[in-house]
Amino acid sequence: MSKQSLPQPSSDEKLQKLLSQWGVASRRRSEQLIAGGHITVNGVKAHIGQRANPAVDDIQIDGQPINPENRPDKYYVLLNKPRGVVSTCDDPQGRKTVIDLLPQQLRQDGIRLHPVGRLDTDSTGALLLTNHGQLTQTLTHPRHHITKTYRVRVQGSPTSHCLTQWRDGINLAGRLTAPADVKVLNPKPPALLEIVLREGRNRQIRRVAEQLGYPVLSLHRSSIGCIDLGALPLGQCRELMPRELKILLNLL
Repeated sequence: MSKQSLPQPSSDEKLQKLLSQWGVASRRRSEQLIAGGHITVNGVKAHIGQRANPAVDDIQIDGQPINPENRPDKYYVLLNKPRGVVSTCDDPQGRKTVIDLLPQQLRQDGIRLHPVGRLDTDSTGALLLTNHGQLTQTLTHPRHHITKTYRVRVQGSPTSHCLTQWRDGINLAGRLTAPADVKVLNPKPPALLEIVLREGRNRQIRRVAEQLGYPVLSLHRSSIGCIDLGALPLGQCRELMPRELKILLNLL
């Protein structure tokens, strides 16, 4: 698996930001670890918003010190998510998560991979997982406009007018969606569309299709930027190739 080093913080930082920078977990996941009592600072359970300095403070996760010598290596993984699997690290309802699909060596406590963004439970396809918190923040920030390509089966066959609306932008919750590339791969009902998005609003494709009158029957994400699923089987994962990783890390 690919590895990447990060500079050591030299002054007080919010704990969740520090954990993210060090690759322990994403900032959101770090907040969950703090709230769950997994993180201590100088022997005392940490709290959200607490600041710490790794140069002077004893920061531990589940009793294991976090310092420059034992920070986890960075891992970058592409998963072909099946339907019915949730894009979280754990699920209160006991459903299978994307972490459950990883090989055992990637589910060790010291690695703590997390998904970059989400695919809803009913959707399939490309999902990145990493323990590089800074990269996660970068990839999920709207300013980078990383394209995501989907193959979408819808009820019926959208008219030219509806397709134009979809391409130009639809009002969702009082705000227009960004322009999208929408191509008809097969117009015969149920039509098959290829959709390229440059933004990632919650269940955006499903909501737009429903609003236009062509509900989604299936949704599969085939690529994230330059990273394509190719022939990766459903439910399987692979590490990113050097050229893919280089493009992502150049965004930092």
